[in-house]
Amino acid sequence: MISSQLYRDGMARFAAHVNIITTDGPAGCAGFSASAVCSVTDDPPTLLVCQNRFSPLHSIFKENGVFCVNTLAADQQGLSELFAHRTGTPMKERFASPLWEKFATGAPALRDALVCFDCRLTQVLEVGTHSVMFGAVQDIRLSSRPSALLYVYRSYRTLALHKPEKE
Repeated sequence: MISSQLYRDGMARFAAHVNIITTDGPAGCAGFSASAVCSVTDDPPTLLVCQNRFSPLHSIFKENGVFCVNTLAADQQGLSELFAHRTGTPMKERFASPLWEKFATGAPALRDALVCFDCRLTQVLEVGTHSVMFGAVQDIRLSSRPSALLYVYRSYRTLALHKPEKE
């Protein structure tokens, strides 16, 4: 069996987009930074997000039953840090700026995110310390931002995006 530290060191070499996962509903408005986001299938459009089960936000996401994956552009590192819970900034203040609007599900969407995926929670699987939240994508908003924010080797990096001539 490998150690948790060796596993974390290996995963640190796995470059991933930086996202802010948001929700709003009867349990309140909340959000957290995450890189553990992945496509599941395009028919029906479904993605997954991993969240620590011991996070105080865990029950809010489950009760609201909706979430938005806001994929950050290169110049949005400060937002990632704000939602990483290291700042101690109250949740209400994190959403106080005009950067946020509501998507159809009611989940907050970042106006100038690289892409936003508005989702309804369809299933939650408990795996070790985390919950894997599956979301049926209800809507998508794309932007033409020129670069993405990534996380690799335990630090932020940026990636310039060049749209292909033909998609």
